Amino acid sequence: MILDQLIGFFSSDMGIDLGTANTLVLVKDKGIVINEPSVVAVERERYGGGKAKILAVGKEAKEMVGKTPGNIEAIRPMKDGVIADFDMTERMIRYFIEKTHRRKSFLRPRIIISVPYGLTQVERKAVRESALSAGAREVFLIEEPMAAAIGANLPIQEPKGNLVVDIGGGTTEIGVISLGGLVISKSIRTAGDKLDMSIVNYVKEKYNLVIGERTGEEVKINIGSAVQLPKDLSMVVKGRDQVTGLLNRVELTSEDVREAMKEYLKEIADALKMVLEMMPPDLASDIVENGIVLTGGGALIRGLDKYLSETVRLPVYVADEPLLAVAKGTGRALEEISLLQQLTNEE
Repeated sequence: MILDQLIGFFSSDMGIDLGTANTLVLVKDKGIVINEPSVVAVERERYGGGKAKILAVGKEAKEMVGKTPGNIEAIRPMKDGVIADFDMTERMIRYFIEKTHRRKSFLRPRIIISVPYGLTQVERKAVRESALSAGAREVFLIEEPMAAAIGANLPIQEPKGNLVVDIGGGTTEIGVISLGGLVISKSIRTAGDKLDMSIVNYVKEKYNLVIGERTGEEVKINIGSAVQLPKDLSMVVKGRDQVTGLLNRVELTSEDVREAMKEYLKEIADALKMVLEMMPPDLASDIVENGIVLTGGGALIRGLDKYLSETVRLPVYVADEPLLAVAKGTGRALEEISLLQQLTNEE
């Protein structure tokens, strides 16, 4: 016990927002130190079944997506908020831990990791074992809606209802929080990645132009909107013409992107309505008064707050620094071990 406390004194406790699209690492008393794509680039052996060699992780690896030769593969080890490739997830977490600790990589940190609500016990075990294998001394798991609410500075310990919608890369997490617990939660696998692919498919169908998923994401970020804008934005995209096979370019507008994303945005709105319909009357009155808070990368889509507000007829606000809310929430939980144990159901 004394040795464990001594190790804890020298190691840096960490909070990890292990996202489908991006991984954020927060170190206690230092803030967010890593914010990189959840991508690993590996070199496969041409002959034999040896272990793949890691070439790059994070931003550098994402640059390789769609541009690698046959023996190099850019892998996204997380899919729809859960581990799709256990080995690569473990190696990615290990890379981020060692990068954070630098020369002090022999010191094993205590780690809290945010996970989607409704993860199965098998999936939770996979996340925990990945972190332990990667060098964690102790691992806590916290549901993303709770972490997002803490990071958005909502008064989660008070006897008042707070509703948060966290739109990440793989999942959209909706949570109603009161007295430090999740009263109602819903997780759907409709989020940023599906919005990106909806743009890719729309451009393919309407303009016969094949573009990559990275381009779809760039279009969403640069000109995407959930409602009609006072002035349409536009962007030129380049790709391969399906008919001629030649390279071509087209100009897309925010109207195009809105049309492409509308079905998936409706799915998010419908999930929110479903949660509101399940809400006890006393909590419902709190939500009417306090409104709904948006976090995650999806919260940055232009006009999404207005779109959801018009759909559910309640005030909707975007949190300060929505991309960082979940990571900040893990950091706040790390500051107080009793709160950490309460929120993660750990003993």
